[in-house]
Amino acid sequence: MTEQTAADFAILVDGMVRNAAVPDSEALEKIANALGRLFGVDSDEVAVLSLNAKAKTLKFVIPEKLSTIGTIPLSSATALAARTARERRPELVNNFSSSRHASVFEGVPLGRDPRETIQKIMSAPVLRQTRVCGVVQISRKGRTTSDAGADFTQKDLHALTLLSPTLDIFLNLCRPDA
Repeated sequence: MTEQTAADFAILVDGMVRNAAVPDSEALEKIANALGRLFGVDSDEVAVLSLNAKAKTLKFVIPEKLSTIGTIPLSSATALAARTARERRPELVNNFSSSRHASVFEGVPLGRDPRETIQKIMSAPVLRQTRVCGVVQISRKGRTTSDAGADFTQKDLHALTLLSPTLDIFLNLCRPDA
C-alpha cells in the first residue's frame, strides 16, 4: 500500500461525509474496490463489519450481500472477526483454510467459483477513540493456499491498522446513530 492509495481512500470517504447520506450500494462497492486496490485483492475479498455493542454482535456492511444473512456474536469461539473485536488485536493468518474457523458466511455466493475459499486473511479492529466499533478483513481466496497468491506480511497488517480512523468515519456514516 502506498501513501497515495491510502490518501485516495481517505478522499473517497471524505466525499461521502460531504454527501451526508448513508452509503448506498454503489458507495459500498466503491469502498470495497478502494480497499481491494490498497492490498491487491478483489472487492469480494474485502469485509467491513460494524459492531452493535448492545447486542454484542458484528454485522457485515461489506459485502452488502452478507448484511442480510445474519450476525456474528462476539462470544463466537471460531469467528476470527469476533476474536479481533474482543481482543482488540490485529491478526494475519496465511493458512486460514486449514485453521478452525466459522465458515457459514463463506457459503454465500458472491459471484466467485464456490470452490475458491478464503485461504489467507488479515483482520483488524476499527477503533472509535479507544473502543472497537467494527472490524475490517482483507482476504485472498483460491482453491489452494498457493492459488490464492502471496502471503500477507506484517507490513500489510500494519498498513491495514493505519486505516482505522478512516474506517471509523465510514462506519459512522453507515450507522449515524452509533
